[in-house]
Order: sequence, then C-alpha cells, then structure tokens
Amino acid sequence: MHQFLKARQDVLTQIAQACQTAHRNSDDVQLLAVSKTHPSTALEEMYRCGQRAFGENYLQEALQKIADLKSLEIEWHFIGHVQRNKTKLLAENFAWVHGVDRLIIAQRLSTQRPQDMSPLNICIQVNIDAQESKDGCQPNEVMQLVEDMSQLPNIHLRGLMVIPAPNNRQAFKDAQQLFDKVKENYPTLKTWDTLSMGMSGDLLDAVQAGSTMVRVGTALFGQRDYH
Repeated sequence: MHQFLKARQDVLTQIAQACQTAHRNSDDVQLLAVSKTHPSTALEEMYRCGQRAFGENYLQEALQKIADLKSLEIEWHFIGHVQRNKTKLLAENFAWVHGVDRLIIAQRLSTQRPQDMSPLNICIQVNIDAQESKDGCQPNEVMQLVEDMSQLPNIHLRGLMVIPAPNNRQAFKDAQQLFDKVKENYPTLKTWDTLSMGMSGDLLDAVQAGSTMVRVGTALFGQRDYH
C-alpha cells in the first residue's frame, strides 16, 4: 500500500501546486484514477489510500472489476469511446460516462438507465484540436448537443471531456473557453460544472487552464500492462 499512498499523494501535491499557481482552490479539481489494465487488487489498494473515483476504458474489463469490488463504495467512470451496442451495460453499471459525442448515444443511455438509479452523469467528448485519430464531436457541434441532451430525463449533463495532442496548451485554453461559453448560453443548466482534461503528462497545464477533473493513470499505478 505504501507505494500507492505515496503515488497518490504526489499527484495530489502536483494538483495543489498547479492550483496555487493559477490562484485556484485545489478542492475544485477532482482526481480520477485511470485504472485500465491494472488488476482489481491494485484498485482495492488505491481505494484504501482514500481514492474513490476510478476510470475504465474497456467495458468487459471494467465489468469484472465492478463485480470484484462491489463491496467498496467506488464511483465508476467510463472514459472510452461509447459504441451503440454497449450503452445498456454502461447505463446499468456506471455513475459517469465521459465519451459521449452523439445525440443517439445520450438518448440510449437515458432510456436504458434503470429507474431506481440516480441520473447518469455525462460529459460530451470534443475533438478540441481536430486530431484525425481522436474521437469526439467538433467544437461547433457542442451547443446543439447541449440543447438536445439537456432535455433527456435520466442523465445529468455535466460538461466536456477533451484529449488534446501532447504539448498543446492552446487546446486546453480553447476547451475552457468552450466550456464557459456553454455556461453563459445555458445559465439554467445547473449540472454544468465539469471540465475533464489533463492526464499524467500534462496535468499541470490542464489544471492551470481550468480543468476540474484530471484523469491520471501511469503516475498512480505505474506503466500499463497490455498483455
């Protein structure tokens, strides 16, 4: 447990330092532990260190971990691209879904969310810097998606998720401006509070640009094992 405790504290210290530089409150930035490819035992150790929010990219792997760790009060986030044939399992098992970039996906998640569960938290994934290899809607599509998704009954539209190219500070600034523009245009959208951006390699830039949730894997768990 010692290595996980130290790793988590180091990341929290980085977040605090970045917030201090940007004159922000460190309580306004949530740490999401990205645990893909790491075993359930590692997640349990990190949980014992105080971590509660965990992000997974691969659905079948995540479902196994959810079953393994069902006795723990974990907030499960799905942060991979969402395919239509997977929405039911996502709606039934997760608290957050970050990779929504089409209205049809949000509609399916809303329809398939069990009535005895709280509304599903959703972030719209935006391809903020037009990378051909990245999923996400275009920035100019966001306003219409917000208009449509905010009407769905069983979801809470929380904000944006972006994965800029490495060392692209401008993309973080563009994401912040887009996030703020939605807030200005939809002042009654009370759940709009999350800008999910920043990972192990660009955490400091993301926090200084306004991120409210950083998705950190390697700095917490070490290198991923894709075998």
